[in-house]
Amino acid sequence: MYNHRGMTGIRQDMEEAEGNLDRLLKWAAEFGISDSKCGGHSCLGHSLVVSYFHGAGGRGLGAARDLEKGELVLKVPKSALITRETLLLKDDRLSLAVNAHTSLSPIQTFCVCLLYEMGKGKTSWWYPYLINLPRRYDIIATFGEFEKQALQVEDAIWAADKAISKAEFEWKETNAFMEQLKLKPQLRTFRAWLWASATVSSRTMHIPWDGAGCLCPVGDLFNYSAPVEDSDFDNVELRTHELALQDMTTVKEETCILDMEQLDSDPGRLTDGRFENDVGAYCFYAKKSYRKGEQVLLSYGTYTNLELLEHYGFLLNENTNDKAYVPLEPEIYSSCSWSKESLYIHQSGKPSFALLSALRLWATPANRRRSVGHLAYSGLRLSIENEIFVIRWISNKCISIVKNLPTTFEEDSLLSSAIDKIQNVNAPLEFANISSLSTDEICTYRAEVLKKGETDSETVVSRKTMQRSRERWRLAVQWRLSYKKILVDCISFCDEMIDVLRSQPSHSQS
Repeated sequence: MYNHRGMTGIRQDMEEAEGNLDRLLKWAAEFGISDSKCGGHSCLGHSLVVSYFHGAGGRGLGAARDLEKGELVLKVPKSALITRETLLLKDDRLSLAVNAHTSLSPIQTFCVCLLYEMGKGKTSWWYPYLINLPRRYDIIATFGEFEKQALQVEDAIWAADKAISKAEFEWKETNAFMEQLKLKPQLRTFRAWLWASATVSSRTMHIPWDGAGCLCPVGDLFNYSAPVEDSDFDNVELRTHELALQDMTTVKEETCILDMEQLDSDPGRLTDGRFENDVGAYCFYAKKSYRKGEQVLLSYGTYTNLELLEHYGFLLNENTNDKAYVPLEPEIYSSCSWSKESLYIHQSGKPSFALLSALRLWATPANRRRSVGHLAYSGLRLSIENEIFVIRWISNKCISIVKNLPTTFEEDSLLSSAIDKIQNVNAPLEFANISSLSTDEICTYRAEVLKKGETDSETVVSRKTMQRSRERWRLAVQWRLSYKKILVDCISFCDEMIDVLRSQPSHSQS
């Protein structure tokens, strides 16, 4: 059976959430957290306002007025940051316990400190903030066997297995610490540990004095936006594909050598917030201009969709930093000096600079690689024949991967649309155009939800149990869909490249 509390329960949840948010903002104002120089009874309202953005991250921060690029929009004093240091200073018992378990990592210690603080309930100094933390996360370590297998791709399943094993290992290492603190039994469970570690993984921000980072009240209400690189990296990739289509006799070698290290020379350009010692506060800036009502987003690094799922529990439909890795022969790795991490296919479907370079060199006879290596590493085409071989090899590899996956891109697209319509585990299946494989997957999902309800001793399957399982399944399908789209787009790109190359006169580089 399926228990749905209806609109009354949902409305109560919303009213409770709004009340908790109001309490947080008033508490934050007392701490000196503010989006203006003047302050006030609420910490927001001058530059930012809490809004709900449907389909774009949910609750987030919107522009309360027109904002200029580079403008300071929020300042959170150091005294308001939740760190291991601030938690220990307020509790001698916790401090003594931490000193007795120095073998634990900073992050493990922070997770236990967070659970300990949660156990204080309303007596905690940080209570107005803690009650506004999400009650659940969908990071990959929380995936069950069904959601894990729904990823389909071997590398992703391996990443999930690794994340789950790591979480279990770190939890067991902290058991003695938690017992010494006499945490409540429900706070010592693996489920509680997953919640704490997900909170630290997805919500902490970098501070220079603590490797575990800090929780930043109000500052963590920003939703994420992938950094848009419009300079060095994009220019390198664009130039690479231009060179691939040029005749070698018209290109001067010295104009094509690229300094790849410069792409990572300024990591600060990827972030919108940082702790500033001179003002003693975490400061957030508008990285672009916003009109009133637009969502103000925070970019805190470049992540693939799998990395976002692993550390933050969400994906982006259009993630310019996403990439797909394809299995490569061992000789390809040994024939070049590129790192494995640089050999991938871009979210756009175009092979990376390093992947093209490595394959051009690998496709060259071993006795000639030394003489043309400098050209390959510069991003130059070695010959039309070599280039066609490389592009066709990439295309065939993508075709093979797509064919060997259980479902197609088109099937996953239809399934993704159908998932949100599944509101009741007992309702009959009435989805048009859904394949038999997708229907089987839906049936497996329903069985897993019912089993989960039995494990949690529910007489009926609750709305929250249904929602949690459906969301994680949806994320798994969404991830594999984005992975397949990259491969499908790469196949199309390769077809276009081969047509262009075949129209050019053959010319080998000697």
